[in-house]
Amino acid sequence: MDDRDLWERHAGWWQDGFTDGADAEYEDQIMPLASEWLTDARSVLDVGTGEGQIARLAVRDGATLVVGVDPTVAQLAVAQERGGGACYARANAGALPFPDASFDAVVVCLVFEHIADHAPAIREIARVLQPGGRFLFFLNHPLLQAPNSGWVIDHVLEEQYWRIGPYLVEDVTMEELAPGVVLPFVHRPLSQYVNAMAAHGLLVERMEEPMPPERFLARAPEYRDAATIPRLLFLVARRVV
Repeated sequence: MDDRDLWERHAGWWQDGFTDGADAEYEDQIMPLASEWLTDARSVLDVGTGEGQIARLAVRDGATLVVGVDPTVAQLAVAQERGGGACYARANAGALPFPDASFDAVVVCLVFEHIADHAPAIREIARVLQPGGRFLFFLNHPLLQAPNSGWVIDHVLEEQYWRIGPYLVEDVTMEELAPGVVLPFVHRPLSQYVNAMAAHGLLVERMEEPMPPERFLARAPEYRDAATIPRLLFLVARRVV
C-alpha cells in the first residue's frame, strides 16, 4: 500500500488520539512551545497541518493569515469542519504552492520523520519564508529515539541503561503504532537537517529538548523511568539570507 493511502486510512486514528486535547505531549508540551514562538507572527504556514490544531492555535494567538497544508484529504476535511479561521490547501512539503517570501513563520510539527527526502522540503520552507522569518521545527528526537533505542537492564550490576540505536544510519521502518495502524518512520541524523537548513540560509538560534510532560509520565511506570530521556526535539531557525 502506498504511504499516502496509509495516511488516508489512518487519519481518524490520529485525530482521535492526538488532537482536540486527547494527547498530553501535544497539549502540555508542543502547543505551548508553538504558542510561545508564534506570539508575534502575523503570517503563518503550518506544513503537515493534519486536522489543523496548530493552525488554529496560530489564529488564536493573533496571526492575521494562517494557512495549513497537508497531502491527506481525510485530514484536510476535518480541518475544514473544525474551522478556527485558518485556510487549508492540499500540498506536499517539497512543493509548496506559494510565492517566495510569503510568510513570516513556518511551523512543521512531527512531519519530517515521515518525509522520504528532507532536502526539498527544507529548501521550500526557506523559499516561502520572509527574510528574518522564523522556522519552528518539531521532531521526534533523532538521537535518543533512534530505531531500537530503549532500556537495557543489567542484572549483574542491577542497573538499567538507555540504549541508543544505530544513530548514524539513515533508516525507514514501518512501525505498528496501534493494532492495525502501521505507518512509515524515517530516521536520519540531526546533522542532515541542520546542514540542509544552513545550505538555504536557515540559522538555528534556539534548541529545546524538554522532559516528557507529567501527564505522559503518569501513564505507566516504565514511562516514569524514562523521565530524563527527551522524546521531543524543538529547533527555531531564522532565515538570514
